[in-house]
Amino acid sequence: MKVGRHAKIVELIGRYDIETQEELAALLNTEGYNVTQATVSRDIRELKLTKVTNADGKQCYRVLQGQTGFTQKYINILRDGFLSMDMAQNILVVKTVSGMAMAVAASIDALDYHEIVGSIAGDDTIMLAIRTVDDCLTVMERIRDIVNG
Repeated sequence: MKVGRHAKIVELIGRYDIETQEELAALLNTEGYNVTQATVSRDIRELKLTKVTNADGKQCYRVLQGQTGFTQKYINILRDGFLSMDMAQNILVVKTVSGMAMAVAASIDALDYHEIVGSIAGDDTIMLAIRTVDDCLTVMERIRDIVNG
């Protein structure tokens, strides 16, 4: 339950500019997670989230890069949800366990590969826009290395 909630938090802060714990709690409740502000506060601390100023000048939650424990959580989500991948020119299509595509996409996004321009996730499929065909091969190799340990 906690791993799923943490994955959902990462997904939500990647999708929305969330400014407060209350706002995050409301979104989680809307997504079916029955949480209180205190639970969200603990989750933020465990995930080592930080507030940054976005382009509009608002303070919003983001993943604090460079935290080994947090990076490991992303890696675990990627490993647990990943099924396969294939490329079509500079588009990488990743297949996941049903219902895990958004969490896996958030994990891949958090890896912050400069080759990845953006991602779109459905229920069990992710499409990654990659800068070039060569970059696509590089990203595939990196993902394969993570998944295989």
